[in-house]
Amino acid sequence: MPDAPRITADWLTDPVAQKVIRSLTDAGHAAFFVGGCVRNALLGEPVADIDICTAAMPETVSDIARNAGFKAVPTGIDHGTVTVVAAGRPFEITTFRRDVDTDGRRATVAYSDRMEDDAHRRDFTMNALYAGPDGAVLDPVGGLPDLAARRVRFIGDPHARIREDALRILRFFRFHAWYGDPDGGIDAKGLAACAAHVDMLDRLSRERIGHEMRRLLAAPDPAPALASFEHTGGLSHILPGAGTDLLTRFTGSDADPPADPLRRLALVGGEDVADRLRLSRAEAERLDLYRREMAAQTRPGELGYRHGAEAARAILGLRSVLGGRLPTAADLAEAEAGARAVFPLKAADLMPALQGPALGAALKAAERRWIDSGFSLTRDDLLS
Repeated sequence: MPDAPRITADWLTDPVAQKVIRSLTDAGHAAFFVGGCVRNALLGEPVADIDICTAAMPETVSDIARNAGFKAVPTGIDHGTVTVVAAGRPFEITTFRRDVDTDGRRATVAYSDRMEDDAHRRDFTMNALYAGPDGAVLDPVGGLPDLAARRVRFIGDPHARIREDALRILRFFRFHAWYGDPDGGIDAKGLAACAAHVDMLDRLSRERIGHEMRRLLAAPDPAPALASFEHTGGLSHILPGAGTDLLTRFTGSDADPPADPLRRLALVGGEDVADRLRLSRAEAERLDLYRREMAAQTRPGELGYRHGAEAARAILGLRSVLGGRLPTAADLAEAEAGARAVFPLKAADLMPALQGPALGAALKAAERRWIDSGFSLTRDDLLS
């Protein structure tokens, strides 16, 4: 990453983004791109969201946006955030803030006209980087050296940052998984602070915990960061019975592409995972499928037939961690063939000779014979 404090990125020169931020600066208000978009631009990583902060008050931001022909939506007005929609794209614009009071879950804030106040209420130094409309970077808390070293470090006192919001414990490990130097290790002061405040995780809603865990597990290789979280006692605190041994053997292997948080979660284990992480019904069913079938002996073809090719490949990959053998080309071909197979027999083929439970049992037995034949038996074979 270059030392020069200036970014160049497609999103920075995008006419819509420029029009949004310059609507504020042209009105005489300080405004900067901030956070992930600046961080990722410096790292050469993709940018998903463009956030802006400003000295202008929320009501002023809304007025400026409307006068510029944009739509202003007060999505987080209690915390000073207005979502400005320009050309169908959302830009979150937040007024500079400073914390007045915190309880470990949410903060009471006061508006400020100083970028430095805004920077010191953020979590990590690499997330407190600002860039003007011309790409010039401002670094009020020393984030550039940390970003260059891929070091995730709390701003100021880690204990104070965590006491402000316990979710920062999970964010510390998530950001290390995504942006930390895997060879440099995790920041020792941050790790010690997380370990000291593990009990504060009880203050968080399960929805917030589940959201962060999904994002952590979606990292290219979350195993080292999650193992550090386990070392603090945090993992067992939110997921009793969970562990990282199987995950460490799985991530980065040929069985792991592409990153799938639920597949990885199946290896982490734990009790009441769906409820503790507030998984959706579809997520809970897929996790249950992975955990059930990874320890079963169902043939690849039947996996493909019953659950589809993608799920079959995922299950075969999970089994490789337990059995030590990667799925072969033949395994994958069998799963694909099963996914394409269509059972040739219908209930009407056995009626009226069979009815009710007898009909269901006969169909089930015929399907079993067909699967065991490698899906080769025809309708006539099954009827005979």
